[in-house]
Amino acid sequence: MKTTNIIILACVIVIGLFVWGYFSKGGTTASVQGVSETNSTASKSLLIASEKFYDFGTISMKNGNVIKEFTVTNSGDKDVTVGTVLTSCMCTTALIVGPDGSTKGPFGMAGHGGSVPPANEIIKVGESRIIRVVFNPNAHGPAGVGPIDRFITITDTSGDTLQFEVKAVVTP
Repeated sequence: MKTTNIIILACVIVIGLFVWGYFSKGGTTASVQGVSETNSTASKSLLIASEKFYDFGTISMKNGNVIKEFTVTNSGDKDVTVGTVLTSCMCTTALIVGPDGSTKGPFGMAGHGGSVPPANEIIKVGESRIIRVVFNPNAHGPAGVGPIDRFITITDTSGDTLQFEVKAVVTP
């Protein structure tokens, strides 16, 4: 009798685990869809850019920093305040260039080289700003040769984001 009870209990546990696993996967799928929907909402930011990707091609460490400028425009019907500008690696920094040529920043990777200052840049309806991305191919030393892929994320105070990507192949 005890053996039968143990077998029944084991079967109930196994079936319970399968049922739990099935519903867990369903929950995970819903969570992933929710994240996707959140990203879709974030991509509906009032800030737009006609270009979000740039490939520097092959660059040499001996030639130093390379720069790419992206233009961000407020396409909405209200002013947008850029709260943060973050980069995905310490080798990459970004600056906000104002209409008068003044710059804010540099902004970098959170947690490296101290805290990243808040941007607090107001972009009025219809106005544009330049996001100047500076990549330093020497930042990682000799081990930093090869392909790189870096991201620059702008977040406004309502939580919407705009992301830029730069790539390169670094040679000595």
